[in-house]
Amino acid sequence: MGLLKQNWTSVLGVIVGAIGGYFYWKYIGCTTGACPITSSPVISAIYGAVLGGLLGDIFKRRITKKEE
Repeated sequence: MGLLKQNWTSVLGVIVGAIGGYFYWKYIGCTTGACPITSSPVISAIYGAVLGGLLGDIFKRRITKKEE
């Protein structure tokens, strides 16, 4: 539970990013199938999850030596 509590912003970013990637494929996506990222819902959700996790990690609170 401690790992989830420490990284909740990254986990939330992954979940929101995966959902966002799926909806991007569903509503915008690539109709021809030639686009490498948006031609598949799985690949689009994975890219969204990675980007969401990276974005969520930006907002993670860092512990300084004063707080320890």
